[in-house]
Amino acid sequence: MTLPATPARPFGAVLTAMVTPMSRDGEVDLEAAARLATRLVDEGNDGVVLSGTTGEAPTTHAPEKAELVRAVVEAVGDRAVVVAGAGSNDTVHAVRMAEQAAEAGADGLLVVSPYYSRPTQEGLYRHFATIADATDLPVMLYDIPGRAGVRIAPATYERIAAHPRVVATKDATGDVAAVPGLRARTGLAWYSGDDGLLLPFLAHGAVGIVSVSAHLVGRQFAEAVRRFDAGDHAGALEVFASTLPVVEAMNGAGAQAVMVKAALEVLGVHDNRELRLPNVAATDDDVAQVRDALAASGLLTVSGASAATTLP
Repeated sequence: MTLPATPARPFGAVLTAMVTPMSRDGEVDLEAAARLATRLVDEGNDGVVLSGTTGEAPTTHAPEKAELVRAVVEAVGDRAVVVAGAGSNDTVHAVRMAEQAAEAGADGLLVVSPYYSRPTQEGLYRHFATIADATDLPVMLYDIPGRAGVRIAPATYERIAAHPRVVATKDATGDVAAVPGLRARTGLAWYSGDDGLLLPFLAHGAVGIVSVSAHLVGRQFAEAVRRFDAGDHAGALEVFASTLPVVEAMNGAGAQAVMVKAALEVLGVHDNRELRLPNVAATDDDVAQVRDALAASGLLTVSGASAATTLP
């Protein structure tokens, strides 16, 4: 069911913005990360995105990020795309992250708009271009004004799309209606950055999604994309609707890493739900909500055991 990368879909169709598993004492657990990446690819993901926001990039350090890339590339690099986050509001720091990710074997880079600094559009352009110049890896931009405080303007998209290594964008603006025009102006491959907007984005010309919920419903997302591509839009909607309890639980409170780690613990994928401050682990009430969502989406049995995925 995995959809291979193509020029039109340079990173595949379904990628998980992967959490960074920790040990109980807060160290990055590379063995658990390799196991998780393998599970995600087995469950229909075309690739994984490491060291994004959900991967706790602001609180993991350069050597850890490089080691994480190496471990995941070794685990799944022959079967899936491994994209490394190279996001910072310090362009020089982002360049170093990009170079280290390339040395560690990453297949591509995710480059977010500089957060907090709120640069001008010229600053955005120069930031993206400088990082794209630093390696030979293809780049997926990440437009998320809710976190960055600034949105990539159409003219800036058009300028940076002329760079030979900028090939895609992860769009978390929520502005579905803008996608067709931006695609026409830039030629970039568009990926939804919002789980709940997968189908609307596909309908407006996007090629896939970078998802949090795909930790849990990657197989369903891949099937929804397959059915949509085949023209079975009703079937795609039926499959996608089955994921909504999980989508809402993972994204509703805006604490995606917290909720995903709780879900992975509930399912027995990892033995704890530790995060680094300022994030804190899910409460018992959060875990109860996650259990209900997993059960409602057919991923957990009444007894609490993981359930085999059955597609509509």
